[in-house]
Amino acid sequence: MLAKVLTSSYMGIKGFVVTVETDMTNGLPNFDIVGLPDVTIKESKERIKVAIKNSGFEFPNRRIIVNLAPASTKKEGSSFDLPIAISILKSSEQIIPKLNPDEIAIIGELSLDGSIKRVNGALLMTIAALENNVKKIIVPYENRAECAVVKGIDVYPVSTLKEAIEVLEGIKEIVPYRIDLDNLNSSNYIYDIDFSEVKGQEYVKRAVEVAVAGMHNLLLIGPPGAGKTMIAQRIPTVLPPMTFEESLEVTKIYSCAGLLKEGEALIQKRPFRSPHHTASSIAIIGGGKIPKPGEVSLAHNGVLFLDEFPEFDKKTIEVLRQPLEDGYITISRVNASIEYPAKFMLVCSMNPCKCGYYLSEDRQCTCTPAQIRQYLGRISGPILDRIDVQVEVKAVKLENLDSSSCRDSKSMREAIERARQIQLERFKGLGIYYNSQMKGSLINRFCKLSQKEKALLERAYNSLNLSLRGYSKILKVARTIADLEESDQIKADHLHEAISYRLLERRLII
Repeated sequence: MLAKVLTSSYMGIKGFVVTVETDMTNGLPNFDIVGLPDVTIKESKERIKVAIKNSGFEFPNRRIIVNLAPASTKKEGSSFDLPIAISILKSSEQIIPKLNPDEIAIIGELSLDGSIKRVNGALLMTIAALENNVKKIIVPYENRAECAVVKGIDVYPVSTLKEAIEVLEGIKEIVPYRIDLDNLNSSNYIYDIDFSEVKGQEYVKRAVEVAVAGMHNLLLIGPPGAGKTMIAQRIPTVLPPMTFEESLEVTKIYSCAGLLKEGEALIQKRPFRSPHHTASSIAIIGGGKIPKPGEVSLAHNGVLFLDEFPEFDKKTIEVLRQPLEDGYITISRVNASIEYPAKFMLVCSMNPCKCGYYLSEDRQCTCTPAQIRQYLGRISGPILDRIDVQVEVKAVKLENLDSSSCRDSKSMREAIERARQIQLERFKGLGIYYNSQMKGSLINRFCKLSQKEKALLERAYNSLNLSLRGYSKILKVARTIADLEESDQIKADHLHEAISYRLLERRLII
């Protein structure tokens, strides 16, 4: 008997529906799986056999062929265990499902005892099922929360093969799992650290505020012990909450990477990724034999912090060019090209030289000009040109440690959220959320200048020898500064401040 069961899989962060077709014929006992399965699926044959037996059913002693359609698309992962087992039991007429096979999809990995384990990418598979008009899906119990985020499809979490069969046959009534998205706490800002602990760095905190408000890339440069890492580590405390659409994008990436915690429905805090400088280019950008998202994608809609920036391998730094400019990364393989989103705020910290005291006013630099050039040469001009806000972090004077007039995370976040709300209204329906994402016509549309401001920017362009990209960066940063002050027009003061954030790279030229 030919039996069909619907399931789904994913490639990158896009899911697709797969039909599991099982046919049994008389002949020498054999069990084959065709349709471009990977090694994990091929190895599932032994898991499925034992799981069926340990669940109280018989594994048919016949010639069994399982086809995963469409056969032209490579299938990966362990989520096919449960649908294959169901299709075998259905084909051997050991079970008679009441539900129409076109109405329900099934995903899950089987253990030898018949229990069902969580799978990666369950959210993507659920979305794919819904997009193909499937209104019900059976999922592992541990994946229930992320799948229930998808509206319009009934999610049935199960813990064992036998329980899944009872749902299909109507023996066991299970209420579809639901979560209340409206009551999810998206503004939980409880942190052990706060910007109020950063003393004597008000200028730097202002630069952080501007950078976060418009999601502009930020470079912190200064001597050892000035507080660069301390400041960067407190950036999560002022990050604005994500919209539902942004949260869903991030959750998709973490779902396929297998980084969602059990019971976690939706990632609501912006990611803050801080890889070590020994990380490889593949770890940063993504890839591998089975392409997985890298740090730039895991930081999507959040922050990627690279501490000791020049210590990263130069090749690793250079691969950041495309995602910084385009907002996505393409990983090409022989079988397919996979695209992962990578719209993130890059935050870097570095010393100005090997000893760290090249820009210091208090200590003498022991590096030669050649050593300084070599150290700074690890950061190429094109990468530096893509960093909107560059700020020097000076060593704090002892008398500034007792300062009580320093801003805390709460006041900074409130200002950032007001500016963010202005940007959300401005870009409504345009597919972007922040000033840093503006390109071409949008810059011309939202960053209009009067003759006075145009003349000021032209002088800066010529005197600082800026690139056209640097020119656009100044405009976008000035737009963010105007938003922080709730000004409709970009004024000369806003441009002056934006230009000041581009001056540091001129001081670093030896």
